[in-house]
Amino acid sequence: MKHLKAVNKYFWKYRWRFLLGLVFVILSNYFRILTPQITGYVVNSVESELREVNHGAPELAQKAAARDAANYDILVRKFISILDTDHASFNRKVIVCGLTLLVLALISGFFLFLMRQTIIVMSRHIEYDQKREIYNHYQQLDTNFYKTHSTGDLMSRMAEDVSRVRMYTGPAMMYFANLVVTIGFSLFFMLRKDALLSLYVLTPLPILAITIYYVNTIIHKRSEHIQALLSNLTTNAQESYSGIRVIKSFVQEKAMLRFFSHNSEEYRKNAVGLAKVESIYFPSMGLMIGLSTLLAIMIGGLYVIHGSHNTDIGTITEFVIYITMLTFPVSAIGWVASMVQRASASQKRLNEFLDTQSAIQNPSAALTQPIQGNISFQGVDFTYPNTGIHALKDFSLEIRKGEKVVIIGRTGSGKTTIAQLLLRMYDPDKGKILIDNTDLRRLDLQDLRRQVSYVPQDVFLFSDTVSGNIQFGLDKADEEKVRQAARYASVDKEIEGFSNRYETMIGERGVTLSGGQKQRISIARGLIKDPEVIVFDDCLSAVDAKTEKEILGNLYQYLQHKTAVIITHRIFSLFDFDRIVVLEEGRIVETGTHQELIALNGYYTYLYEQQQAENTPT
Repeated sequence: MKHLKAVNKYFWKYRWRFLLGLVFVILSNYFRILTPQITGYVVNSVESELREVNHGAPELAQKAAARDAANYDILVRKFISILDTDHASFNRKVIVCGLTLLVLALISGFFLFLMRQTIIVMSRHIEYDQKREIYNHYQQLDTNFYKTHSTGDLMSRMAEDVSRVRMYTGPAMMYFANLVVTIGFSLFFMLRKDALLSLYVLTPLPILAITIYYVNTIIHKRSEHIQALLSNLTTNAQESYSGIRVIKSFVQEKAMLRFFSHNSEEYRKNAVGLAKVESIYFPSMGLMIGLSTLLAIMIGGLYVIHGSHNTDIGTITEFVIYITMLTFPVSAIGWVASMVQRASASQKRLNEFLDTQSAIQNPSAALTQPIQGNISFQGVDFTYPNTGIHALKDFSLEIRKGEKVVIIGRTGSGKTTIAQLLLRMYDPDKGKILIDNTDLRRLDLQDLRRQVSYVPQDVFLFSDTVSGNIQFGLDKADEEKVRQAARYASVDKEIEGFSNRYETMIGERGVTLSGGQKQRISIARGLIKDPEVIVFDDCLSAVDAKTEKEILGNLYQYLQHKTAVIITHRIFSLFDFDRIVVLEEGRIVETGTHQELIALNGYYTYLYEQQQAENTPT
């Protein structure tokens, strides 16, 4: 239960709706609890009528009626007094009582409807707020978090776990309040009517409570394990759907099905095991309620036969109805306890993420300033926390405003790490990074990323239109800017050839486009922001030589007065870079212009000659 304290803030937020729901619970059960008393009065009236007809003892009937009425609710007493004052006939009493029972059922049902409209609707509001909180928190977490947690697990926690918590904030709360009020009213009037008979009738309930406690302990442990298995199953399915082309190309459908079937079977076994444990609840409830009913009839009947304890047939009738009314609330104890236990297990999983703090924090006195484009890496060292790879070693680099710098090196040399550090996806272990002589860690994080465009190596396109993907970074839609960015990225002609042009829907992750088209749309998305600093991370690897030349020509014009960092493993000899930086194992091994590096006849020359040999037709 301690894990569910995290949702108390939502109960406070919707406290008036919740309190109003509790009022409706009380009113609904209040009008229901009058039913047994009126029914008992009718039964006693029938018995009195028969006794009067058969034995001619009206005074005994009147005394019995007066004695019973004294134990009834004030409304029932007034109702009975009105009937007695009017000297209504026996038939009229029965008809009026029958109509009254119908009216009481309607009133109780009306308040029951209002109870659901307040408490269940409140739980939907809480579900909405909680999902917003979780989604917003996910977006605040750092890049390393997403490298160490699977997407399927994140989705499972946000969907399945939040849904289970909603069952606690809605149905569980509603049924718990309902059972407390119903049991409270029933016990009050039962004890008031006949305390000793009530004790006999309620004897099975402590046994029921012990059974519930024992079963709930088992349910809690199994629920937590089942949720973890469900996360694994969701991850397995999500990866299969995302990588379906790879699966098909390697003909691994059967292997993936076996893997999924294994995880699914594990989940099924545990879920069935939990269902078997939960199945103890309702037979237990039925047994205990049946015993209570049997005790009420048997002991009450003996009292009537022997004429003791002032018990009559009406009292037995009332007790049977009270027990019947208690059937659902008492049986709901197990259901509510099960929902609470599951919600607790789910909220524990949610709290694990909600309590996780991003390693990249916005400073308390964050600076917001226009970026000019002067960048300085000073003795930067960085090791990836999840793998231990030492990506950069004593890396120092000065980039002045308006310079075009290319960083080249083999795969794994640390090129992409530079881009991620510049965008502050990570913080360096040693050294510091300055922009316009201000430490990156002092700048407002969102303002920094808003002013720096990044075209990543791994292109990601959303399931949206072409236009929507290009203008993703804009606050306001601007179709003219979209077309201009597409022209700079040399993808405008191909977009015009699409069925709906810029309004053409792109499939998930851009599956309907070629690799080159995805890369160029990603470039257009980076250019449309018109930033002072732009970082290209190996974003031309999927385009042909002719398109590459066209894009570089457009970029040369676009980047005239901007600071640009181009990260690549290929050499662009046609582009006049201010400086070329050659990386090897996280260190700068050479730096200079294309001609200067060729003249050195070193590592850069080796890479250039190797690339030229690959491009030479055989």
